[in-house]
Amino acid sequence: MPSTDHTDDVASSGVAAEELTQFIERAERVQEEIDAAKGDLKDIMLELKGRGFDTKAVRTILKLRKQDREKRQEEEAILELYKEALKMD
Repeated sequence: MPSTDHTDDVASSGVAAEELTQFIERAERVQEEIDAAKGDLKDIMLELKGRGFDTKAVRTILKLRKQDREKRQEEEAILELYKEALKMD
């Protein structure tokens, strides 16, 4: 009985297998770049810490800088409202 499984099609087709291999190799290269970038970021954080900066605060700043200004302001306003309600100020 013939198989209709796509994986059999890929395995039996030289072109599809070659294309799949190219995708896998590209993904591996990107993963290597990501791992290297994570290592670089770790080094930066260690350097910051060594110079007396609070790395948790720096990570928060990095997160905030990624956000849209209006969204960030809305979140900060809600946070302030909640802190006031809990008498945290």
